[in-house]
Amino acid sequence: MTAATHSTLFPQVPDSADAVLEGLDPEQREVATALRGPVCVLAGAGTGKTRAITHRIAYGVRAGILQPSSVLAVTFTNRAAGEMRGRLRQLGAAGVQARTFHSAALRQLQYFWPKAIGGSLPRLVDRKIQLVADAAAACRVRLDRGELRDVTAEIEWSKVTQTVPADYAPAAAKAGRAAPRDPAEIAQLYAAYEDLKRARSVIDFEDVLLLTVAVLQDRHDVAEQVRAQYQHFVVDEYQDVSPLQQRLLELWLGDRDDLCVVGDASQTIYSFTGATPDHLLDFRSRHPGATVVKLVRDYRSTPQVVHLANGLLAQARGRAADHRLELVSQRPAGTEPVYTEYTDEPAEAEGAARRIRELIDSGVPAAEIAVLFRTNSQSETYEQALADAGVPYQLRGAERFFDRPEVRKAGSALRAAARFGGNDSLLDDVVDLPSQVRAVLSGEGWTTEPPAGSGAVRERWESLAALVSLAQDFAAARAGATLGDLVVELDERAGAQHAPTVQGVTLASLHSAKGLEWDVVFLVGVAEGMMPITYAKTDEQIEEERRLLYVGVTRARERLHLSWALARSPGGRPSRRPSRFLKGLRPGSGTVGGRVAAGGAGGVERGFPSGGAAAVAAPRRTGRTPARCRVCGRTLTDAGEMKLMRCEGCPSDMDEGVYERLREWRAVQAERSGQPAFCVFTDKTLMAIAESVPDDERELARIPGVGARKLNRYGADVLAICAGQEGVGLDEDD
Repeated sequence: MTAATHSTLFPQVPDSADAVLEGLDPEQREVATALRGPVCVLAGAGTGKTRAITHRIAYGVRAGILQPSSVLAVTFTNRAAGEMRGRLRQLGAAGVQARTFHSAALRQLQYFWPKAIGGSLPRLVDRKIQLVADAAAACRVRLDRGELRDVTAEIEWSKVTQTVPADYAPAAAKAGRAAPRDPAEIAQLYAAYEDLKRARSVIDFEDVLLLTVAVLQDRHDVAEQVRAQYQHFVVDEYQDVSPLQQRLLELWLGDRDDLCVVGDASQTIYSFTGATPDHLLDFRSRHPGATVVKLVRDYRSTPQVVHLANGLLAQARGRAADHRLELVSQRPAGTEPVYTEYTDEPAEAEGAARRIRELIDSGVPAAEIAVLFRTNSQSETYEQALADAGVPYQLRGAERFFDRPEVRKAGSALRAAARFGGNDSLLDDVVDLPSQVRAVLSGEGWTTEPPAGSGAVRERWESLAALVSLAQDFAAARAGATLGDLVVELDERAGAQHAPTVQGVTLASLHSAKGLEWDVVFLVGVAEGMMPITYAKTDEQIEEERRLLYVGVTRARERLHLSWALARSPGGRPSRRPSRFLKGLRPGSGTVGGRVAAGGAGGVERGFPSGGAAAVAAPRRTGRTPARCRVCGRTLTDAGEMKLMRCEGCPSDMDEGVYERLREWRAVQAERSGQPAFCVFTDKTLMAIAESVPDDERELARIPGVGARKLNRYGADVLAICAGQEGVGLDEDD
């Protein structure tokens, strides 16, 4: 890691207030020095807004204008709050509270509940979906899993918009919400849910805000005590504030206006949860004398990426679009975005995985690559494709880093080693911190070289490797740091859920990618029906989909790949078309906006070299011959049926003995590589092999699901099993 990266992760504490301002651009400096009265910062993607507001707080503290304990900085995720606390600590402003709305409210509620209400605060439920299911059962309403999620979302929206059950139906109609069931029925379920909570003496996530608002409204003595504690407020991502959060903020402020808000209306992507950019856009009308600063210098992305992002917003309509920020890249020129059209979704996933494999082989760290999609249901196809390509990956939104069993065990081992110090024989001859950490974690399964495969064993190793990497960065930035110092750092990061980087390609939905960035981003499924999503009907919903794509584009620092598939399954009707949002931006649709390279099997990439002067006609689309059932001749569209080359209901001529031996062999291979069995071969692929019983590699290679990589790795074993050889690949000393 370079010295520049070290200084970014663990910078030296500035020695004075003026030193805090060093390195800020003119607009960021204006934000940092505007310490009085209402301040509104309109900050585009990649413009350094977190840098500006943390330096603002630190400058105020270091200059003696702000008391650390009197500042409350509010953001929307624990990760963002943890990052903010870390930056403030490095700037010499430790003691400033940086929290989410919910964590700040919960802290106040726990403290004031005995005084304001009496007794103990009711238990907070982590997940409300079981309560909703119980409420449905009480109302004798049957809900499947999808309906449970949808009804739960409607209840959450109602609460953050301060809508009571009796008012749900008219409020939902006014907001243009597409209710998942009859609005009167949802209102009934909502009321039953609230009754059930009261009967069980529990509260939910939204109740934390509602109850805090109620206490501050009803108890003026409590409100005054809170206002005496906090005199200065900073709110990040202000475009995502809900009416309920805005009401809480107003109660915290009282009649004061010492408030700084930061946001970008063009990044409003959570309106379905009740968020609205109106509070940001109306800030100047509510505070006529407010200082307004615009940040438009983009330090994240290349001019080519920024050009596409600006082009997306240039076509937008509506109030948020009227206040869009035109970004100006501060980076050297890079490569044009690449647009790729594939025949079907599996081909699209395979194409992305192949390119990612090439990028990693060329030296791009896996952790600097992301695959972003519109819905979580798209993830599985890409997990399979990356596993087939031997690419490690991590799912954004899966189990949190510090909650992983191997990380908890590693933390305990490091804590014990720090406690016993020189009495630990393992560390007798180890002097520097990174070597100590490697020595301790070697006992937990860390090795200098990663294990083969991409399953559970590899994931555990990646977690431990992330801790080793963090120790190296920490030691490089803090000379003389001890194992005890590192343990304190890990504890602080765990409390803030500020995880170190795991070396794997990130798979994430566009919503969960907000606030993150990578060197290379693959935006997949950029087709009508997915982007915008099918159920986006109104103009407002369509524009939010456009903003969601904008957020995805602006996650990329250097390279951006956009792709779509003409059909869902191999052999399916190629009826899809690229997203309307790319019209006039991608090659062949008007204005030149990118280039296309060769896409490999199933992919047609189109575009122009950087600097192309005019659009040209798009190449003719290629397609595949429709797959047909080898028994009845029907055209196949289901991916599983296409692997078998027959309809699911048509008779099978599978060799049961071969199939069972293949399953036994697969179980052994999966255990050895530490990956799920389906990553070796899926059940359908094993069935297809057992039905055709191939004699040679050419016949085996024709079976869908057997690619070149798997043929090279497993072909000899599979052919030997098909030939009737016993014990192939099952011996313990392989």
